[in-house]
Amino acid sequence: MATARGKNTKNRKPKFSPVGRLIGNIESGSARTASIDYMLVFVTSIALAIFGVLMVQSSASVEAIARGNDGFTVALSQAMFAGLGIVAMIVMQFFKPATLKRLAWPAALVAVLLLFLVAFTPLGHEVLGNRNWIRITSTIGLQPSEFAKLALAVFAAFMLEKKQNMLHDYKHLFVPIVLPIGGAILLLVLAGKDVGTALVLILIIATALFLGGLKMKWLALASIVGFAMLAVLVFASSNRRARVLAWLKIDCGVDDRICYQSSMGLHAFASGGWFGVGAGQSRLKWSYVPEAQNDFIFSILGEEFGFVGVLFVLCMFALLALAMFRIAMRASDLYTKVLMGCISTWIIGQTFINLGTVSGLLPVIGVPLPFISSGGSAMLAVMLAMGFVLCSARAQKLAALANFATDTKKSPK
Repeated sequence: MATARGKNTKNRKPKFSPVGRLIGNIESGSARTASIDYMLVFVTSIALAIFGVLMVQSSASVEAIARGNDGFTVALSQAMFAGLGIVAMIVMQFFKPATLKRLAWPAALVAVLLLFLVAFTPLGHEVLGNRNWIRITSTIGLQPSEFAKLALAVFAAFMLEKKQNMLHDYKHLFVPIVLPIGGAILLLVLAGKDVGTALVLILIIATALFLGGLKMKWLALASIVGFAMLAVLVFASSNRRARVLAWLKIDCGVDDRICYQSSMGLHAFASGGWFGVGAGQSRLKWSYVPEAQNDFIFSILGEEFGFVGVLFVLCMFALLALAMFRIAMRASDLYTKVLMGCISTWIIGQTFINLGTVSGLLPVIGVPLPFISSGGSAMLAVMLAMGFVLCSARAQKLAALANFATDTKKSPK
């Protein structure tokens, strides 16, 4: 009996939980595994974009009506950019990755040019202390810094793959990713006083250097220097210095004015409880939470949908990050690995910064929540990034199907 049990135990296949099956077999080259990652990216991107439009409508309608505008104006604009982004994402997946690689240099140069126009010409437009807009018409604007994030990620991935046989020499790792392209984009964004976007750009550059082979000690040293420079820039500005002092509860200004936005955001979270007050039923969006449709939209989400809604959105971001991680781990080329790493660092890193701001763990930096916050440029840039991800995922899926067909033909009947 003991022998029989031992044999049964030995021959029994191990059972995995659904989470284990999802995370496991990361490097499997099967078409089924590639299809799962493809669908995860496709479904979560569209679901988050649609949910973002609904949240923008809920959070922006009240103040729009108070200003005498149509309550659907902001949401319709957001829906238009989300629709354009979804169409672009779907179309981009049918291109070969090699075709999209050709956009690296043009995208980087256009990003530098547009950021220069924003910072040093009358075309630049300042909003809430940050000069990061190009005003096209009285109602339509373009935020080049959002597209610069994608341009930098694609450019870094392209250059690292092109120079992968020379990356043992660090000068080929830094040129031209850090200098001149990355440094130019970063300095032009800082010239517009947009420290939040600069922080995200630093994360993208650091990810590219790490995946390119930069040793951790040098990366840590570069990060310390970079963040020290950011700290100097923060405290050199009276506005940003006041935000940090308010975050530390040292000085909230007259009548606690500087701490007002953060405290009202936390109050909105507390009002949501487990299941929220209901979709569209937020009370604090009635001019109590400043920038409710932008940087603090997650607090309105927490109030209306509660802990369950917050957890759902976080799970969507986690699934998206997991899919990009699996695509990167399965990739045989450095371009895909670096691109997935840079885009996931951008999306997930920016999400953590926004959530840290809303929850009070970080000072108010002014970074939007990807897919959810109001902003046509941000929405379109993120959806274009998902188009690059879908392109790589589809290429892996087609390669797996081709390999399966080849192996089937070679196998004996």
